[in-house]
Amino acid sequence: MDKQVGPSGLLINSQIKMKKASLLMMLGSALLLGLFFFPLWNIELGAPQYPEPLGLNIHINGLQGQSEFDIQNIDGLNHYIGMKTLPKPEDMWEFSVFPIVIGGMAALGLLMGLLGFFNKIGYPWFFGWFVVMTILGFLGMYDFNAWMVDYGTNLDPNAIMKLQNPDGTPMSYKPPLLGHKKMLNFDAYSYPRLGAYLMLVGMLLTLVAGYIGMTKKRVETKKIIKKTLATN
Repeated sequence: MDKQVGPSGLLINSQIKMKKASLLMMLGSALLLGLFFFPLWNIELGAPQYPEPLGLNIHINGLQGQSEFDIQNIDGLNHYIGMKTLPKPEDMWEFSVFPIVIGGMAALGLLMGLLGFFNKIGYPWFFGWFVVMTILGFLGMYDFNAWMVDYGTNLDPNAIMKLQNPDGTPMSYKPPLLGHKKMLNFDAYSYPRLGAYLMLVGMLLTLVAGYIGMTKKRVETKKIIKKTLATN
């Protein structure tokens, strides 16, 4: 025979579920802070003349070479084909805005988790945070790709080397947004790094938090129905 749980038991289970959901919400939001310490993305260039590939780590507040002289070497190569030098943090508004956005979303998620822990807000707020963060993520990727398009196609007409496609149009040197691309004798690779993975795991945890909170609401509804039937 199945064990019957009374209204008080249902209420306790419901409260426990919401506290678990809130703790997951806070943990997931806190993982976003990893973006302040670890790179979000990496672009790597490999060629026969470079035994060690040239790499570029992309952080939310600037660019760093994978090795000590990688940025200097990449800028040197870009000079010959007319590409711009790699931007410094003060050259792009994104490097000032992204830390504010990430810090703000992390703080907001932590606050929501704290309020949920004390039953001040419900699970829809967790789902709302996840939706907003997803939209911001897609906007960030769009902006990143737009920067790479400009960086790889807006070339200096007075460059030392002017290479063209077979149809006579100027060659593009845009790195891939994700994956591998052959550019002249270079193999370009573009993949997420630890900061991006921490952000993804954090977002998934907030999604799970919303789901657990939703099941808590169902338990409350079940409790109300049972109580109503018992009084009739």
